[in-house]
Amino acid sequence: MTTPTIRTRRVKFDYYSPGHVDRHFAQGDLVLSHIVAMLSAVFPEGEDFFVRSVRHYADDITDPELKKAVAGFTGQETMHGNEHRALNKRLQELGYPTRRVDRMTKADLARAHRRLDPKIQLAITAALEHYTATLAEVLLTSEKARELLGDGDVRSILLWHALEESEHKAVAFDVYRAVGGTEKMRIRTMRMVTFSFLVGMIFESIVSMLGDRSTYHPVRLVKSLAALRHSPWLAKEVRKRIVDYNRVGFHPNDNDNTALLEYWSKELFGPGGQLEENLKGAA
Repeated sequence: MTTPTIRTRRVKFDYYSPGHVDRHFAQGDLVLSHIVAMLSAVFPEGEDFFVRSVRHYADDITDPELKKAVAGFTGQETMHGNEHRALNKRLQELGYPTRRVDRMTKADLARAHRRLDPKIQLAITAALEHYTATLAEVLLTSEKARELLGDGDVRSILLWHALEESEHKAVAFDVYRAVGGTEKMRIRTMRMVTFSFLVGMIFESIVSMLGDRSTYHPVRLVKSLAALRHSPWLAKEVRKRIVDYNRVGFHPNDNDNTALLEYWSKELFGPGGQLEENLKGAA
């Protein structure tokens, strides 16, 4: 697999014009809207944690290509955090508890930064990067997944985010290997991350929904939960991709996404691309 170019794209989205971010932006779907909002809520502090954990070992990296990739990773993740903060402000105004989740995430990750060995922090980053890259590639490969997000700016920011997560999906993993991270620690950390990530997201999504009057419409709630069962993000193949991380000898690039990156780079940011104007707007 060819190593992708990790380019920091400065984009800007409009979250306030009519129709750009509706209350239930995922095609009116109650549950999916809350899940996506809670994912967005944890991204800014999560991205900052990822950058810190990788940067900690920046001086230990001797491979010039990996050094270059780390610089690209840092730029992309910083931009992701900044843009999700802007989106989260709008989501808070629409009734999602993004500010509270952001504060809790910041406190939890600050505690992890103080208490955990830097190599374990890097292993956590590599594990969570596998989650984000897997979910990102579902969005990029599944038309149904894209349709579920509607056509507003939440879909746009997630497409941009998905492309770049797919571009840098191996960086934290490669840094972990370069500084002597073991397979045993990597796999054990992933198992811990899987439990905490899933429990945390389910809990925060439920709390978020409890504050939404629409949750108390039984028909709408049941229909939304039923639709979630058939979500492309919960497909058997996706679960297999996640679990594959626990295989000894696994590498993120075992899943070759070269053609996918080429297509979406042009589709989003090439001449006449879906987000070309957003890129110009941030210049």
